[in-house]
Amino acid sequence: MKRSNANRNLISYSVWSFSIICWFILLFNPGNLLTAAHCQMNLCNGSSASLKMILKINPFSEMMTGWILMVLAMMLPKLIIPIQIIINQSFKSMSFLLVILFITGYVLMWAVTGFLLNIFIIFLSIQMPGSFIPAVIFGIITLIWQFSPIKQKCLNRGHYHPVLAAWGSKAYKDAFSFGITHGFWCVGAGWALMLLPMLLPQGHHLAMLIVTFIMLSEHMEHPQAPRWRIDLRLKLLRIIIPENPIRR
Repeated sequence: MKRSNANRNLISYSVWSFSIICWFILLFNPGNLLTAAHCQMNLCNGSSASLKMILKINPFSEMMTGWILMVLAMMLPKLIIPIQIIINQSFKSMSFLLVILFITGYVLMWAVTGFLLNIFIIFLSIQMPGSFIPAVIFGIITLIWQFSPIKQKCLNRGHYHPVLAAWGSKAYKDAFSFGITHGFWCVGAGWALMLLPMLLPQGHHLAMLIVTFIMLSEHMEHPQAPRWRIDLRLKLLRIIIPENPIRR
């Protein structure tokens, strides 16, 4: 059931293309598709009264749609290897549905997280509209979390890829469970980074791009022993900018 390099490249291109489409919608909001979705990142710009009015006009469900779109834009590239593993371990006739079940389980974990984080953001926005204080305080918390052994443990577990059943109902169950488990450890590793841009009154799009770069970079690092350490995890930057460029 092994796939060729061409098929693996097709998977990568497809995932990146869908991620770019999600980014385009988030950044440019064509046709005002995300009326309330952008409000979840801009709630801090208004007064307490205007925030309550926004929530009445734009239901919380639309804000969750924006959150899920953000998750797909930022996280899908991290799923290329798990998706390739699922396709390699399954029959061709079942692989598409298994991938969908895996992604569904993964997004479900982030949806639950987003539900809780959005409630938290709304509360802070009503209490301290337009303030950078929550972002500064939580920026310190995020920095501590980045260097904690719990963060490293979550990153390590995110590299675990189980052997999946290739046929029958167990194959579908395994794919969905894999998505849930993988999503759980990704949430553990990245919840703080995902929340920080949404607390910024301004510049949240730039912050999202920076966070995406950080999360992709740390996902590329090899597992390490969980302990307190200052590790910037800049593997992606080292790939883009070689430390020792070849001299002519």
